[in-house]
Amino acid sequence: MNLKFQISNFKFFTYLFLFLLIFTGQAFAELTVDANHSHVKIDFFYHGSTMSVRGVSDPGVDLIIKLASPDGHEVLKQKGKVAGVLWMNVGTLKFENAPGVYFLHSTKKVEDILSSEEMERHSIGYPALAKHIQMSPVSNEEEKTKWFNEFVRFKENSRLYSTSTGKISLTEKDGKGNYYILTEWPYQVPPGTYTVTAYAVKDRKVVETAQTNITVEQVGVVKTLANMAKNNGVLYGIISIVAALGAGFGVGLIFRKGGGAH
Repeated sequence: MNLKFQISNFKFFTYLFLFLLIFTGQAFAELTVDANHSHVKIDFFYHGSTMSVRGVSDPGVDLIIKLASPDGHEVLKQKGKVAGVLWMNVGTLKFENAPGVYFLHSTKKVEDILSSEEMERHSIGYPALAKHIQMSPVSNEEEKTKWFNEFVRFKENSRLYSTSTGKISLTEKDGKGNYYILTEWPYQVPPGTYTVTAYAVKDRKVVETAQTNITVEQVGVVKTLANMAKNNGVLYGIISIVAALGAGFGVGLIFRKGGGAH
């Protein structure tokens, strides 16, 4: 009798759990994310493009979209004045756990919608990234902050880091929230696999996430030359010299046909 009672209870709670799971899934929209270019091909005529990210979310939540490469190793040359006169390389700064590419977009200022703990947990925002990245050699926090700011400035000038607020378009239809953002995809972004992460934020916490990947790949002549430069430097160097001589010869012919310079 007790065994039957236990089995009946088990079935009851199992069905109850399934019912609540299904009900919850119907009551709340699942966060989704999709990029219009999941496979970017770099060919001979590639000069960058645009990237749109869209998806569905619960109405009333704030959204953060982060597009980043995997953490990696970066090395920058530290410049300084030698003998108070000449600017020269005086050292090397190493950055560990540093994403080579980091684009962040949010409906509102990140620090206004997320707690510092949540920002650090998900590496959202430059302050959180500063704590995530390890630098050496640095002697104190003040020096670390200084060089991290220089690192971010270098990355932004290289168009590999950027942040924006308020550019995500939000609409509501049939009880669901729809979001969309169109951003520039610079040609400086190197080949690799990048992760697009959408964060739904409520009450200063991340309540849901969704991810998709973007693959950037060299194709055609660009891929052939890149492989040659990596695997056969001598042949690549010869071809480069021949191409440069050919270009110079062609320019010379144009000037001669035009009567030369005056």
